[in-house]
Amino acid sequence: MYFSIIIPVYNRPDELKELLESLVKSDFKKEFEIVIIEDGSTIKSDEIVKEFEQNLKISYFFKENSGPGDSRNFGMKAAKGNYFLIFDSDCIIPSHYLTEVEKELLTNYVDCFGGSDAALDSFSDIQKAINFAMTSFLTTGGIRGGSEKLSKFQPRSFNMGISKNAFEKSNGFGNIHPGEDPDLSIRLWKLGFQTRLFTKAFVYHKRRIDWDKFSTQVNKFGKARPILDSWYPEYSKLTFFFPTLFILGFLGSIFLALMGYFFPILFYSVYYLLILLFSSIQNRSLKIGFLSVLAVTKQFFGYGSGFLKSFIKIKILKQNPQVAFPELFFKLKP
Repeated sequence: MYFSIIIPVYNRPDELKELLESLVKSDFKKEFEIVIIEDGSTIKSDEIVKEFEQNLKISYFFKENSGPGDSRNFGMKAAKGNYFLIFDSDCIIPSHYLTEVEKELLTNYVDCFGGSDAALDSFSDIQKAINFAMTSFLTTGGIRGGSEKLSKFQPRSFNMGISKNAFEKSNGFGNIHPGEDPDLSIRLWKLGFQTRLFTKAFVYHKRRIDWDKFSTQVNKFGKARPILDSWYPEYSKLTFFFPTLFILGFLGSIFLALMGYFFPILFYSVYYLLILLFSSIQNRSLKIGFLSVLAVTKQFFGYGSGFLKSFIKIKILKQNPQVAFPELFFKLKP
């Protein structure tokens, strides 16, 4: 088994440097290659790549901007390996990662897997708070944090692997973004391929975004879900409505509190207290606990409002997704 690591990058040479530094420290004893795809960047990473050419086997490509999904496809077509490992440029890879992936594949082979993400002590307080919001069992059910409770895991493209065979049969990622990873997972299932979570194959996901960018990101996640549900109704779940119901209930509880009915707002108060406590304990910081309350609020309001807007346009008004939300679709190059 020969691994090809696929890394799309867009105007992030400093991020790429940290990622490559972590790969130099890998304890994996076999040869692997790294394929870097510069997605039309104005701030290129070519000088960073040169720094690591003596220690890592790297191929570097520059192409017109067409989005991360198309860039990953470009890299997989150029790669020489028979199993592709895909990372976002804002990830730092633990030294045991490749060894753990090989062990999992040799023990119980699967054509597509996903791993979870964690935070390093060196991350900023906001990054740790966002990581908690994205991985805690109190918010996402712990799925991205390493839970094994799903019978079918949908890998996320910041940390996933896919065999060359599965890539060729599925044609890889589509042009929706975000949402390209669950779209690929579902198409793989329909082709008969299996997906699985590798709990020990985690990465440190740095997420170099501020509060506004985080709100925009989760809002796009919410918009993408009804589109995916319209494409694959058999995989739609009632739980996808939860963030929207959460924010509608929250606003309703405030109204009821003004009218003298306090029980609903007490429910939300208890929930936020649990967020504060669990995050403070996990991160050993009361400050990060409070920031996590803010992160979770932005997560639910961003995703929930995006989902509601998309549900109305896509499911009720039957609008064309690319017309309703052109910002979610990259125009693929011929």
